[in-house]
Amino acid sequence: MVRLQILTANYFFTPKLFNSNLNLVSAKQQCVSLVNHFFQIGRYGLIAGTLLRFFASSPSGNLNHAGVLSCRSEKSEVSYWNDLIRSYATKDSPREAIGVYLEMRSLGISPDKLTFPILLKACAAISALNEGRKIQVDVVKHGLDCNVYVQNTMIHFYGSCRRIRDARRVFDEMSYRTVVSWNAVLSACVDNECLKESFGLFVKMMDSGFDPDETTMVILLSSCSELGNLSFGRWVHSQVIGNGMDVNCRLGTALVDMYGKCGAVYEASMVFHRMLERNVWTWSAMILGLAQHGFAKDALELFPKMKQSSISPNYVTFLGILCACSHAGLVDGGFKFFHDMENVHGIEPMMIHYGAMVDILSRAGRLKEAYNFILKMPVEADPVVWRTLLSACTIHGVNDNDRIGDKVRKRLLELEPKRSGNLVMVANMYAEVGMWDKAEIVRRTMKKRGLKKMAGGSCIEVGGTIHRFFSGEDDHPQLDCEDFLRLLYGLNLHMKSVKNL
Repeated sequence: MVRLQILTANYFFTPKLFNSNLNLVSAKQQCVSLVNHFFQIGRYGLIAGTLLRFFASSPSGNLNHAGVLSCRSEKSEVSYWNDLIRSYATKDSPREAIGVYLEMRSLGISPDKLTFPILLKACAAISALNEGRKIQVDVVKHGLDCNVYVQNTMIHFYGSCRRIRDARRVFDEMSYRTVVSWNAVLSACVDNECLKESFGLFVKMMDSGFDPDETTMVILLSSCSELGNLSFGRWVHSQVIGNGMDVNCRLGTALVDMYGKCGAVYEASMVFHRMLERNVWTWSAMILGLAQHGFAKDALELFPKMKQSSISPNYVTFLGILCACSHAGLVDGGFKFFHDMENVHGIEPMMIHYGAMVDILSRAGRLKEAYNFILKMPVEADPVVWRTLLSACTIHGVNDNDRIGDKVRKRLLELEPKRSGNLVMVANMYAEVGMWDKAEIVRRTMKKRGLKKMAGGSCIEVGGTIHRFFSGEDDHPQLDCEDFLRLLYGLNLHMKSVKNL
């Protein structure tokens, strides 16, 4: 029997290695060189694995060193690779995490049930659909396609890649589900704007005997926010209270956002002021909700209170502030906040912020300044920004002595020549100023290209149900349109009679 020599710490690290003049980086490099030697002679894998975990998991570790150790090892355990993949995935390097997995497979090391959830999350982070599908094949090859943890992350992956049908297929084929499974498919539906489907799935979840948790409620509130379903949002809030859930920062922020987007600003404010803990998203949701519903003064007064609470604003906060300035007609104030956003708070303006500034100038009738602002933008303005200015040109066309409307119209049609909405706006602009011939030419162009104006729509909530109406629709399946038409006809006559008094 051959007895292995027991090596002490002094054997590996001589006292001078930890000399006070030697920095940690140098020590790491010497460790890597030492362990590489061990890999070459095929021994002491436990020591190498311990160092690999340190480099991969420690905040002061170096992923490059960990990669070297893994790639040079032919007999390292899969758990070491999982640590390395997880470290890349959690340190904003999901593409590198996928590369580590491919290197692991090339060395003949088989993944386990902990490998695939990490990988699928990495693919979801960068919407790597093709790589994720290949990983799913490996999942099936290794017999882990029925593992609930793998399936849950697969639903999340397909939802992030906007493949809701694939996400539903994985969910529907699950033989065993957890609350996390339901939350994953609900989140996928909301992220892909399948809002009504998310409500139906929630009902099935309840019918299946699953109790919703905090995450479920946050997802449902997000769905209510996007759909504007205030009644259902209030019902979700009542369930939160009835189930004794703690309205913490996450859940409270979702409630403030839902009430704000649904126009129930008073209720949003009540939830906001009762919260014991608030973060930047909570303050931003409250400021944006106030700004979007005409409470510009309140939104602007909330901003300094936020800074007094030692909360630094983010890009959503400034979007709400700029929106408030737009509704209040504060052009100079808008420019000041826009300047402070980048020069004081270090937040680089996004396209939506530039669009908000154009909206501020446009609402004030300062069309030429808005046009020059667009031309001086460091990025190319998207069609939404140009459309904002074109809409303002329609309203303030009387003061358009610089023919800004013509320039904007020309640029917008260059960017989106086939978008019917742009041509309709142009035709309406000509009609507003009595240029009927040009308006007719635009409409003929639309007809020649086969472009049709999308029907205008609106929606109302009656008895907790959202009813949608479209222009020209006279056969709504659930309502008696004749009664509505009679009511509208009566209102029209009443308004005419009042006008004539």
